[in-house]
Amino acid sequence: MNALTLSRALGWFSIGLGAAELLAGRRLAASLGMEHRTPLFRLFGLREILVGFGILSRPTSPALLWARVGGDALDLAALASGLRADNPRRTEVDIAMGAVAAVTALDILCGYRLQEREARRHRISMEARSRIAGAA
Repeated sequence: MNALTLSRALGWFSIGLGAAELLAGRRLAASLGMEHRTPLFRLFGLREILVGFGILSRPTSPALLWARVGGDALDLAALASGLRADNPRRTEVDIAMGAVAAVTALDILCGYRLQEREARRHRISMEARSRIAGAA
């Protein structure tokens, strides 16, 4: 899968995940034994939706993929609070953290690929300008 296709897929994934977090935040929090985190999950859902629309509007922007990576770090930190010994849903929290880590790996891969793409385009543009300036 090329970087542009992956970027768009991650944009749509962000919107879908964000909608689920926003609309079913209470159910999600309860399934993780983290009912007290419902407002945070809903806020994270809003963040996901906004970043998802940003990615879809500028799918070649590595900065938006790095914003997803930052959001993933926040998600992991919030989920880590659910690993406390008195949470009977620690296994579910472990699974959720694994899923977030897997998506983080895709976000990082896509961010790097988009950066490389941007650098290649910049290098080609600079070479073309150099040839034009040399021909003049």
